[in-house]
Amino acid sequence: MDERGIHYYFQFTLNDYDNEQFEPNVPSIETRIKTFKELSEKIGNGKVIWRFDPLILTDKIGVDELLQKVKRIGNQLDGYTEKLVFSFADMGNIYKKVENNLKRLHIYYREFTPQTMNEFATGLREWNKNRNLSLATCAEQIDLNQFGIEHNCCIDGELMKRLFSDDRDLIYYLNYGKLPEKNSLFGSETNLPPVDIEKLKDKGQRTLCGCIISKDIGMYNTCPHHCVYCYANTSKEAVKHNRSLYSIENESIIKNKVC
Repeated sequence: MDERGIHYYFQFTLNDYDNEQFEPNVPSIETRIKTFKELSEKIGNGKVIWRFDPLILTDKIGVDELLQKVKRIGNQLDGYTEKLVFSFADMGNIYKKVENNLKRLHIYYREFTPQTMNEFATGLREWNKNRNLSLATCAEQIDLNQFGIEHNCCIDGELMKRLFSDDRDLIYYLNYGKLPEKNSLFGSETNLPPVDIEKLKDKGQRTLCGCIISKDIGMYNTCPHHCVYCYANTSKEAVKHNRSLYSIENESIIKNKVC
């Protein structure tokens, strides 16, 4: 991507659910932390955003246990990232399918309440005092600004302005919502008002999503990690079938229509 002049930054999910086996086919947490550090050293800690997502409450995992999980990872990532993004699992209200899958696996999931969200935010703020990470929630309605926690933009125009400030066309677009006129006799307009950020908001996302316009290239029923909280897979059988269509010689991921 560097050779092609393509801008990028990574959102790297590091959850600590190894003991619970919520993410059965991902590498161990030690391996993932090592990979995170190597990536950060290669491209810079501003380009690798740590996500602990989702935060899951069960009959065996309470707020204190979640905070310990976050701290165990965060203490090892000190200096390797500038930001932590998280979300509170909201299965029953949004992803009924996931709630049913958890019940079938005998995982006794509990919904977060405003009280437990505030308890988590309080503990996170205390831990972060000596680290000064930027903290943000993803697509959450609750206001946690009093804890120094903002609403996140995963596809973040302000971050792009900071990371890719030498790309004049990109910065112009992020400021004015249009590309500069290449063949204008007088060059790009300089008296345009800044674009309303709502005009750059991705209309295809959830209401609480803060992302700017983007294109999602993922595909449902293709991930073999089989995380218990996943909403993108219908079943292991569907994933197995679709992955059987994969062809390394083919330019696209699949040869035939995906179920």
